[in-house]
Amino acid sequence: MDLFIIGIFILGYFAITIEHVIKVDKLVPALITMTILWAIVALGIENFPNWFDPSSHGLVDGFLNFPLEEKQHLLENTLLHHLGKTSEILIFLIGAMTIVEIIDYFNGFAVIRDLIKFKSKIAILWVFSILAFVLSAIIDNLTATIVLISILQKLVANKSLRLWYAGLIVIAANAGGAWSPIGDVTTTMLWIGKKVTTPELISHLLIPSIVCMVVSSGIASLLPVFKGNITLKNSEDDSRNRFSLNILIIGLLAIISVPVFKIVTHLPPYIGMMLGLGVVSIFAEIYSNSEFALSKVTGPDKDASSNEKKHHQSPVHMALTKIELPSILFFLGILMAVAALESLGILFQLAVDLKQTISLDTLVIIMGAASAIIDNVPLVAASLGMFTEPIDDQLWHFIAYSAGTGGSMLIIGSAAGVVAMGMEKINFFWYLKKIGWIAFLGFISGAATFMILRNFI
Repeated sequence: MDLFIIGIFILGYFAITIEHVIKVDKLVPALITMTILWAIVALGIENFPNWFDPSSHGLVDGFLNFPLEEKQHLLENTLLHHLGKTSEILIFLIGAMTIVEIIDYFNGFAVIRDLIKFKSKIAILWVFSILAFVLSAIIDNLTATIVLISILQKLVANKSLRLWYAGLIVIAANAGGAWSPIGDVTTTMLWIGKKVTTPELISHLLIPSIVCMVVSSGIASLLPVFKGNITLKNSEDDSRNRFSLNILIIGLLAIISVPVFKIVTHLPPYIGMMLGLGVVSIFAEIYSNSEFALSKVTGPDKDASSNEKKHHQSPVHMALTKIELPSILFFLGILMAVAALESLGILFQLAVDLKQTISLDTLVIIMGAASAIIDNVPLVAASLGMFTEPIDDQLWHFIAYSAGTGGSMLIIGSAAGVVAMGMEKINFFWYLKKIGWIAFLGFISGAATFMILRNFI
């Protein structure tokens, strides 16, 4: 039965990777795979020998001998647990996307766009890589990717070149999120699970993460696609207005305040993001009404009529209609599908078997590579129950690095990659061919740096 479950998952995953061949959006096979897997689990609950308890991060003792009613009750609780954890990510994502769209509604990103005056493709590459690395550590890699790709779309008109920049943003954002306790969901899991502390995490992973980003961007700088200069996009429709700077500052402050809210209240990040969205929405409505009033005074010229039509609608409603809902549904499907594999103990048992046959360093590197194929969240969750090393052991730091940066090797291997895929419609195989090897070299370089430096820290 386990092999049948794995086969269904592989088939669904394969359908996701060839979406451009079969002309079916990736959210369709993701949702169908999720539904089929959980239906099989529910119908065959009596036949499965193991069950993974996400609350204790271990297998349930004697599960095979449980009565049917108790197994069904455990199934319901586990499903609710995974849905809750997945919903936290999705609600956080919706809030971040909406804030970004509100900023874009007032052309707020034109402020940052106007500050980037570089004509060199390489210079722009390094600017976005550094911004992605720094911002992801502060506002998390997912939100940083959303913000920077939105800016990128305002700057670079060439679609093919923009895909390259987006790929390097994903690598840099994942590298930046690995060394911060709030920069990546897996690192946050280790932090909340009391496996790492902030000072030790930063001291062990900052330099390897920098190496990962620098090596990847450095290799990309040598490629022909980044040679020469570029004519930056300059559209009158995206010109700044008198509220652009205000809404940009308010929006970014709202996002940056989320980790502060979490530290102070100990509540999940999505609650802080909803607070930030509410605050930004208040200012957006005020600014929208002010702009609407001004447009009525200016007279019946073409620009005034255009402004009046635009601002007659709520900016929050407009933003909500523009967020990437297909990406959110895809995220729901793929996370819940992986959760089905985790619930049956398949991932946990795989990790235990690997631990008994290979060294821990090799296992962690394999986990990093596997996180590009299978979501890194359940892999890290399995490691929490598999290893018994004390807090701040080097193993936990290595897991944080590998899980955080390994997903960059495939476009669907990380939340940042999934968002970039949705925002720029990046082809799975294009990313694998053009960006995957760069991400791999960056990942390996950072891993080697970690293994060297850990003897001196």
